[in-house]
Parts: sequence; structure tokens; C-alpha cells
Amino acid sequence: MQQGKTCCGHHSSGRKCAVLNRVESCIIALFLNQTNANILTSTQLTWQALQPDSSRYQSLFSTVSLENSDTLAAVQPRLLNALAHLHHQTLGFPLLLLRSQENSDYLAWIAEAAQRFQPDEDALYGGDYHVMGDNVSLQPPVDASRPFTSTGGVHYADWIESEQLFGCVRQYKDRVQLEPGLLHQANGGTLILSINTLLAQPLLWLRLRKVIELGRFDWYSPDERRPLPVTIPPLPLQLRLILCGDREALASFQELDVEVHEMALYSEFEENLQLVDEDDMANWCRWTLCQAELAGLTPPEADFWPLLIQEAVRLTGDQDTLPLCPRWLRRQLQEAALHGETLNGEALKEALEARQWRESFLADRMRDEILLNQIMIETEGEVVGQINGLSVIEFPGHPRPWGEPSRITCVVHPGDGEFTDVERKAELGGNIHAKGMMIMQAYLISELELEQQLPFSASLVFEQSYSEVDGDSASLAELCVLISALANQPLNQQIAVTGSVDQFGNVQPVGGLNEKIEGFFHICQSRELTGKQGVILPASNVRHLSLSDDVVEAVQQGQFHIWAIERVDEALPLLTGIAWQSESGESLLSTIQERITQLNQQENRPRPWPLRWLNWFNHS
Repeated sequence: MQQGKTCCGHHSSGRKCAVLNRVESCIIALFLNQTNANILTSTQLTWQALQPDSSRYQSLFSTVSLENSDTLAAVQPRLLNALAHLHHQTLGFPLLLLRSQENSDYLAWIAEAAQRFQPDEDALYGGDYHVMGDNVSLQPPVDASRPFTSTGGVHYADWIESEQLFGCVRQYKDRVQLEPGLLHQANGGTLILSINTLLAQPLLWLRLRKVIELGRFDWYSPDERRPLPVTIPPLPLQLRLILCGDREALASFQELDVEVHEMALYSEFEENLQLVDEDDMANWCRWTLCQAELAGLTPPEADFWPLLIQEAVRLTGDQDTLPLCPRWLRRQLQEAALHGETLNGEALKEALEARQWRESFLADRMRDEILLNQIMIETEGEVVGQINGLSVIEFPGHPRPWGEPSRITCVVHPGDGEFTDVERKAELGGNIHAKGMMIMQAYLISELELEQQLPFSASLVFEQSYSEVDGDSASLAELCVLISALANQPLNQQIAVTGSVDQFGNVQPVGGLNEKIEGFFHICQSRELTGKQGVILPASNVRHLSLSDDVVEAVQQGQFHIWAIERVDEALPLLTGIAWQSESGESLLSTIQERITQLNQQENRPRPWPLRWLNWFNHS
């Protein structure tokens, strides 16, 4: 009986232990599920965050006008300040280097700004040439209608040749005729030129510099072998010069003439306007109204502005930054005018949809490759060592980039701790991509806190990628897929990932967010939305979102999700359902550490005596 009781008591204790284990497991599972649910809800974005919020400016859109406003001064204060310094400069070389586009739209606005600082008095500059046979004389300027007499003013050209700039001497039999150039027309005023014009014709710059430095225009024969047929007195000339170009052109000009570059003023035609308060939005709207007026269009209606702002944010990549490019704004206005009698929201929507359709042939064909399983992308189920990264594709000559998911895979095996970047090995990975790979590996090794070398080797690759991969925006996805392979835990294929990581596990912003999200969404939508699909992105990228209406509507209806995270350990529970690190219960980190321990124990276990002779070879 005692023995039976003892037996019964032991059996009862075992049953009790099993019940406790089940209860403990349920508690741990409940804790983990609750933790994951908290991460799901705390990092999930609402549909309102997916587009710029223009509702607070609605009253402004209905009342904004150009009356009693100096729009140019409001949006280009740096330009006006530089021009004021240029026109009051009495010493040094009178040159302003301006970072700006070089097309006629920009140069016209720069000329209008420079015109504000022209003196009001009707002073005459230059002179009056008189040609009598072989004798050419120069008289003081008395009549502004004469070809070499100027009242100053502002003149500009986006491209110019030598004769157009400096004029020329023409000879018809025994008759000599002097023809003025743009330099003579701008005498006493301001001349605005493209830097690339001078970079392509360096001799033009050398002569122009000499003219400005000497304060006179000397006549030269265009043919060194044939001198001028007559002697022509030099023309007094004073000039302020503005050279416009992008940063690369400015850098090339610096190499062309270091001395003048050091003496020149510098400023910028601001491409974007930062929104701080309602006054900034009002200034941007008035600037847009100026473009509409110049294009001969009626002012936009109130419902036109929110959609224009959405498209503008896609261009600038920031919800608090709007473009000032006159050419871009005029294009939106003119295309909308083709789709409606008035500039309203419906006309702009039709114009944008028509443009997207015209330009999306290549993107649609690439998407068809995925839908026809020629490019394998999973959007359902779970797979160990496989994740959907997000890429932006830009083809030379194609007007717009588009987003597309990329299948990233990882396999691990016992080894010496080497992480093989297949793209780099195949010379298809760029330097920034290689840097991102090394950073995420450093984070993982640091987290594992190993006392010895990692006993696993890993191989990561972008599957079905046949061109160069660069950038670090896939490093978060690569880290997650590496952890999945090491922990032998499957990743949710319904979620795509973008973002870069640092060595401390912080998730950093990347570019092309709107295109990336829309690219993955359209694949999921074509295969039917499950309500569990979505994208993980860096929290610092939320301000860059300006997604299309179909994505916003799907998020609003709960058919698609977007999570914004700040650290790697927020992404892993979303993808695996298991926390990265936990003091109690299962975690990915503990699973990896346990696998490492097991592998080390297997390697250190003594071999059976028939195989011990192999040790002799290992030590010899």
C-alpha cells in the first residue's frame, strides 16, 4: 500500500506538474501575444498619416489671391539679398554665382528680381561709333537708340555664341559695319548667363572676364590670320554678371577659374519652401497663382490645392516641404487645364491619372512578370530565411521611378562565422550596400555576446536580381532574414520591409517610400488583399508619405497595414510572432544562443573510439 500510495502520489505529482507546465506555457504565450499585439497597434499608422494634412488650410485655399503681395520676395529672400549686395558692390569682381536651373523660366524670374535693383535715372552707357571709310571714331553716348549706346537694364540668355555675345565686325567690299552683341546691350546693367555656356566655350569666359576687369571692350578679329580691316577704339563698359548653374556646373567653374570663384558672391534660387506656419502656405499658393497668371490660366479652385499638395510632396519627399520650381508648377496647371474648363480637383486628378497611365508601361510589364510567377514573390504564408524587401527601380530615360518587391533569402550552416554577401561576391553589389551588410552583421554579433566565433556561416542574396544592387535600404530586411535563418523561425510573407539599421539596432530613414509601398500594394491587390498584408518602414520616414488614394482607402478599411518602427526588435515580432529578446519565455535571441550552444557541444563531444584516430590527422 505504501508503495502503491507512493506510486499514486508520484503519479499525482507528475500530473500536477504537467498541468502547471501547460498553465505556465499559456501564460507565457498570452504574455507574448499581448506584447506582439501592443507592438502591432502601437506602431501601426492610421490612414490620416499617409498623406499630407491640408485640411487646416482649407479656409486659406478659398481666399488666397495676389493682391497686395510681393510673392517673389516671400519665396526667394536669399536671391534678393544677394542681388542687393551685387548692385551695391563697388570693389572686387562684380559676379554672382547662383545655384539654379539654367532654363528660360528660371532666368526670367532671376531677371525680374535683378530688375528691382536697377537705378531709375536714365543714364547712358557705351558710346556712338562713327564709320567714315577706313576711319572709325567713338563719340560719347547721346541717343539710346544708337546700337552701342545702352541704358543698362537686365538681359539674359540660356545659350549664346561668340558673335551673339561680343558682336562682330562685318566688311562688305570697302564698307565696314559694326554689329553689337548682348554684352553691349547690357552695358551699365546686369547680364545673366548659363555657366554651362561658358564651360562648353572656355574662350568666351576668358574674354568676358578680361572685358569686365578692364572696364572696356576691345575689338578683335575672329580669324587670327586676318586682322581687323580698320582700327576700332575700345568701348567703355561696366557690367554686373550673374552665372547660373547646378552644383556640378558651379564646381566645374571653380576648377576653370579659382581666382574669380573666390571673389564672387554666392546664393541660391531656392527650389523648395519649408512650411512652418500658415503664412508659408499662403506664400506658396501665391507663387503658384503667379505661375497660373503667366500661363494665362484662371486661378485654381479650393479643391484643386489639396491634390496639388499631395503631388508636390511626392516630388519633394517631405510633407512639410513644397516645390518652388516654376516649370514643374506650370506643367501641373497646364495639364489640368486640358482636362477641364476650370482648374479644380477633378481636372487635376484626371490629368495625373492620364500621365501615370502614359508613363507606366514598363512598370506594368515588370509587375506582370511577378503576377505570372516569372519573378517569384510570395505574398502569403510563412517561410524560414525568406523576406520581401522593397526596391525602387530607375531606368535611364524613363520619366519616373517605381517600386517593386525583391525576394531576399538567407541560408545558414555550420561554419566559421563568415557572412557571404552573394551580390558583393558576384560584383553586383555597390559599396553602400556592402556597408549596410557589415553594419547589420556588427549589430547581430554584438547582440549575441559570444565568447567565441559564431559557429554558423550564412549566405544572403537578392533572388532573381540581374543588375547592380546598391543602397542600404534593405539592411533591415537582410538582418531580419538572417535572424530568421539562425533561429529557424519563419517570416510572414504578407509583410514587406524597408529601412536601414545602425550598429545599435536603430532603424534609419530611406528614400522612395511612396513608390516602394505602392509597388508591394499593387502586387497584393492584384492577388487579392487578405487584410493581413502590409509594409514595415522606419518611423522617421512617416513625414515623407504621400500615398495614392487606393492605398489610403485600403488602410482605412483595414485591408492593408503600414507599421512605423524605430528599432529592429519592433520589426521581428511583426514578422515572426516572437519577441527578439525576453526575460521570461521564448525569444529569437535565446533560440539562436541555444542553437549555438548545441552546435558547440556537438563539436566538443568525444568521437567514438573507432573514429578517434582521425584526431591524429587533425592535430598533425
